[in-house]
Amino acid sequence: MTAPDPVRAGRALGGVAAGLLVLEGIATLFVPRGIAQAEGGLSGARLTYLLALAVVLILASGIQRRPPGVLVGTALQVPLLLTGLFNSVMWFVAGAFALIWLYLLQVRKELLGSPFGVPAPGDGGSAGPAAT
Repeated sequence: MTAPDPVRAGRALGGVAAGLLVLEGIATLFVPRGIAQAEGGLSGARLTYLLALAVVLILASGIQRRPPGVLVGTALQVPLLLTGLFNSVMWFVAGAFALIWLYLLQVRKELLGSPFGVPAPGDGGSAGPAAT
């Protein structure tokens, strides 16, 4: 099944992807507090990694409507999952975000024909009014 208007569906799914990456960035900003209370503590390297990841996730949300945007967001799921090495709770939080991202890719595949592709402007049925 493909969307009746793939361009519009692609824009909507890009917005969902952007919103998800912003939420991932915000969740990453909460991790240092949990790490500081753990036995290993919060080192400068861990804090730098987490802050850089949060900034990159939020910046990546801005390119979700461009062709490489979804690919960049997919690649960023790996460093997000690796935050579980700092705090075990992040395995679950990042895992939930990764599962949502995989679901988003599946919906993109169903509606656009490809999880990473961008629909061409002439692909949709938006040439005229819908029949009633």
